[in-house]
Amino acid sequence: MNGSVVHFRESENNVGLMDKPHVEKNAGREQSPMVSSGFNKANLVVKRASDIFIALMFMLIIGFWLFPIIAILIKLDSKGPVFFKQKRHGKDNELFFCYKFRSMVVNHEADIKQATKNDARVTRVGKFIRKTSIDELPQLINVFKGDMSIVGPRPHPVSLNEQFSSQINGFMSRHHSKPGLTGLAQAKGYRGETAEFYQMYARYRMDIFYLKKWNPVLDYKIIWMTFLSLVLDRENAY
Repeated sequence: MNGSVVHFRESENNVGLMDKPHVEKNAGREQSPMVSSGFNKANLVVKRASDIFIALMFMLIIGFWLFPIIAILIKLDSKGPVFFKQKRHGKDNELFFCYKFRSMVVNHEADIKQATKNDARVTRVGKFIRKTSIDELPQLINVFKGDMSIVGPRPHPVSLNEQFSSQINGFMSRHHSKPGLTGLAQAKGYRGETAEFYQMYARYRMDIFYLKKWNPVLDYKIIWMTFLSLVLDRENAY
């Protein structure tokens, strides 16, 4: 769907009620966003403290027993390491290694080919941890290191960034903030493969909305929306 532009209403009302984008045949290009004035030093300190607190509480309550179980299941299911790491763009386009639980057989296409529905590379355990998004939990390591936040635009593989930055002007402006474990796009159900241009464009537009409207309360709304999305909508997780 090349040349399509995705529009959605950037209203000031409850972000949880914001409509999903609809696609129109209307060629055009996006400019870099005006970042929210909420991204000031005081709020960023609050955001960082919140990231550490949430990540620490999760690890103390759930992670300390869940991580070893998932690691054992991965090792029993297929040969290869427990963790998968991949270079991705972070804040201000700085590269960092993003961590995940390995959900595929070891292959040389992992950095260049997205997972698709019924992908033969995905292991039995991989299907479960991808469906439930458990595979993303090692990114809490990235949160502790300061590479990522709990909420922010999702980091994409470098190859995807290169592809879509050539199609969407200002695409790399998504990196004005730290990438997140979840983001507004994911909370609204945009997960999994981006086989069509409009799918990535929709995610990009939601990331820009987030950057324009960000405040600390918005992060908590997105966390709650993500939880509901994981429980109620798993169609695109594979």
